[in-house]
Amino acid sequence: MSDAIRIEQDGVTATVGDHHVATVQLGRPPNNFFDVAMIRRIADLYDALAAERDVRVIVLCASGKHFCAGADFGAGGGATGRPGELYREAIRLFAAELPVVAAVQGAAIGGGLGLACSADFRVAAPQARFAANFARLGFHHGFALTATLPAIVGQQRALDLLYTGRRIDGNEAHRLGLADHLADPGELLATAHEIARDIAASAPLAVRSIRATMRAPLLDAVRQAVGREAAEQQRLQQTADWHEGVRASLERREPKFAGA
Repeated sequence: MSDAIRIEQDGVTATVGDHHVATVQLGRPPNNFFDVAMIRRIADLYDALAAERDVRVIVLCASGKHFCAGADFGAGGGATGRPGELYREAIRLFAAELPVVAAVQGAAIGGGLGLACSADFRVAAPQARFAANFARLGFHHGFALTATLPAIVGQQRALDLLYTGRRIDGNEAHRLGLADHLADPGELLATAHEIARDIAASAPLAVRSIRATMRAPLLDAVRQAVGREAAEQQRLQQTADWHEGVRASLERREPKFAGA
């Protein structure tokens, strides 16, 4: 893989650019709904880029209106496949060798929030929307948010976001620490690349070594968390509340949960 070469598969494109920075872009606009194939492809690209001597940092971004609006429940609710299969691929994102800077525009919802939280840093537009909306759908959160969200924003703030499923914009995300940097939409990608270039200016072997050490406890926590998350998601997807939550979301109304 060399400069200006683009590889596209399963709705994801990788481009190797200047200053030792590669870009991995989700390409299913406008919502960039994910499935197992997309997460697998991102992980495959992360591994391939780590094998390239000229690549030191990855910028993760998305084409279209939204970064990633999560799973497409309008496609029947099963678009992501079995949670266990999905999260086996998600673990690979956390185990990747290169630092990742995510550029978040529009929505990062549900599993899309989980994907954003798999990165080392997040740059967000003020207009971005973040939500761990799982409880509003009647089921358990996933994508290792058990491990990542408290580590990023703190336990109490994580509980608030997980229990209520409320949406926050980029400004609040920045105040909470969920977004490390704010940038206007037109400058979002450039800002992410600037941060990536600053990282890439350091010794690459040292950065990989430091990242592996610093993220080792997180990787252990992720591996433990996703097993519990997958089991709880499968259990709660058998409930009436889950079906009501999905219907309410598709019909754009408040859900009426019965606790059953």
